[in-house]
Amino acid sequence: MSVGAPFDNNEVSCAWVAPAALADGTDAVLKIGMPHLEAEHEAEGLRFWDGDPTVRLLADDELGAMLLERCHPGTSLRALPEIEQDLVIAGLLRRLWRSPVAPHPFRPLSSLMKFWGDAVAADTGRWRDAGLVRGGLRLFDELPRTAPKEVLLASDLHAGNVLRSKRAPWLVIDPKPFIGDPAYDVTQHLLNCSERLRSDPIGLIHRMGGLLDVDRERIRLWTFARIAVDPPDDWSNEDWVAITRATAP
Repeated sequence: MSVGAPFDNNEVSCAWVAPAALADGTDAVLKIGMPHLEAEHEAEGLRFWDGDPTVRLLADDELGAMLLERCHPGTSLRALPEIEQDLVIAGLLRRLWRSPVAPHPFRPLSSLMKFWGDAVAADTGRWRDAGLVRGGLRLFDELPRTAPKEVLLASDLHAGNVLRSKRAPWLVIDPKPFIGDPAYDVTQHLLNCSERLRSDPIGLIHRMGGLLDVDRERIRLWTFARIAVDPPDDWSNEDWVAITRATAP
């Protein structure tokens, strides 16, 4: 196997990712991830989905290195207008949402919410509004316990993690699998549509809920909780206040 220079891509974080060529000439991607909680079972998730609708896992090792199917031409879904991204993301989520048969290695979404919640609860000095943050933390505890059904989530599905491929129109990369509420899985796409989320958060939530046939109220509560507890770094305080209040219970 030969390995090229790493991809120069702003989407890549917490990993070293480079093109590779196998001995038989097959194009691949070598990914060496930095160990972190969210990505702990990425290889197992890719093995479970088996290329539908993700890239295929060709090989992996106990140190976290993975050899992955390479997408050609590899164009990011971000190249499309967001209104078209909605349709693609919804179609991919519907295909991802399957329930693995026990025993399986996947952790419940509640474990991720506890990890994030504990970190935020221990750092009250950074809270922008104590009431809103506490409301988000309550939902981090409550929403996983009240999910109407549980499936395997990608948990980080947005347009930057979807690539054009010859094998299928679009394939998912970089899943971070957890078992939990499908409504949660919509939020990462919403957070990546920041202008629409600022201008019409409820309209955007209702659109995605309709495309996915998922409870719009649960999407709204998850969106509020995520923004209230851990707002994106590039949002101003005014953005944060407006969107958290618009989506608040």
